[in-house]
Amino acid sequence: MKRVDDFRLKFGKKEIVPIIVGGMGVDISSAELALETARLGGIGHISDAMVNDVSDRRFDTSFVKDKTKLYKANINNSDKSGVKFDLDVLAEATRRHVGSTMEAKKGDGLIFVNCMEKLTMNGPRETLQVRMASALDAGIDGITLSAGLHLGSFGLISDHPRFRDAKLGIIVSSVRALQLFLRKNARLDRKPDYVIVEGPLAGGHLGFGLDWEQYDLATIIAEVIKYVKDEQLDIPVIAAGGIFTGSDAVSFLESGSAAVQVATRFTVANECGLPTNVKQDYFTASEADIVVNTISPTGYPMRMLKGSPAIGDGIRPNCESYGYLLDGNGNCAYITAYNRELALHPDGKNISVQDKTCLCTQMRNFKLWTCGHYTYRLKDTTRRNADGSYQTLSAEHIFKDYQFSVDHQIALPA
Repeated sequence: MKRVDDFRLKFGKKEIVPIIVGGMGVDISSAELALETARLGGIGHISDAMVNDVSDRRFDTSFVKDKTKLYKANINNSDKSGVKFDLDVLAEATRRHVGSTMEAKKGDGLIFVNCMEKLTMNGPRETLQVRMASALDAGIDGITLSAGLHLGSFGLISDHPRFRDAKLGIIVSSVRALQLFLRKNARLDRKPDYVIVEGPLAGGHLGFGLDWEQYDLATIIAEVIKYVKDEQLDIPVIAAGGIFTGSDAVSFLESGSAAVQVATRFTVANECGLPTNVKQDYFTASEADIVVNTISPTGYPMRMLKGSPAIGDGIRPNCESYGYLLDGNGNCAYITAYNRELALHPDGKNISVQDKTCLCTQMRNFKLWTCGHYTYRLKDTTRRNADGSYQTLSAEHIFKDYQFSVDHQIALPA
């Protein structure tokens, strides 16, 4: 009976334990979690979501405070088109976060950064270019492009000296998405170094509609693997979404996946950036507590715990401080929804916005609890303490359970 450890992900002559811990923002995939994964020989992700705020927390900078002060006069204005990010500050924040992580790296594994295309930041092209280029400047091993098709993202860094040196990968949920990306980027003569195929059971934003239940990862990834093979592309294909045990992983590795990407089980790791009390909410969740809805202003459905405090909240848009989801014209679906409710409640009291949420503020405050489909199984991976709480786990324990377990067994902590 095979184990994950019987396989390796190959990048040229470098061999990696084929376990990738996915990129969860905001700082949920913390530097500590990524560093442990790399030390153990796998690939860890950090996220650049709201990197200015991450820098403030980690390095005592004041980037968010300074931005808030600069645009303070605009706070009650519905027009957010003038709220811009200082690109030099964005670059500095990215280099701080990525650089400090890379300086601390040990072991034979790699560290990638997850870049969401949907973090448009009232300057989609300029801000994404700075985020990626600054990560490359700071020595990141690779960049995973997520939350969007990223048809022009490679072109934004094609003149960077590390464009062909660093690993660049994309996340897709269909063969068609991969075909479209390759066709649009053919002129660059630079294929992705890896393709992550994310199925409908993944956490956070999904590459499917509300009909997600009609799809399954095994079918989609078989189609992608066949396409890559038929086209002789030699691109590692990585399975992601709903891979809960080492045996789940082995089934994909035996079927041709080069590696697996996992995240749900690491949300309750000691090194994960979620607050302790929120980890307990993940442990106690039932299957009925996990929902897919459309409250994200990005336009993508999103999986989360239905008890998330962000759902139905009516906070004022906080774009002057954050503003990561403002499109190129300063618009956001939450602003539209909030203004509609404000017109109904001119005193500004008792506002509840049910159809959208202020994703920036709520994610920053850990009040939007995105999760994978199998979060309700987390309670079965640990022991219960005398006070009724659940024991959190080390990232090493979870990683090695994936790496060495057989027969769908899950090793409980001591």
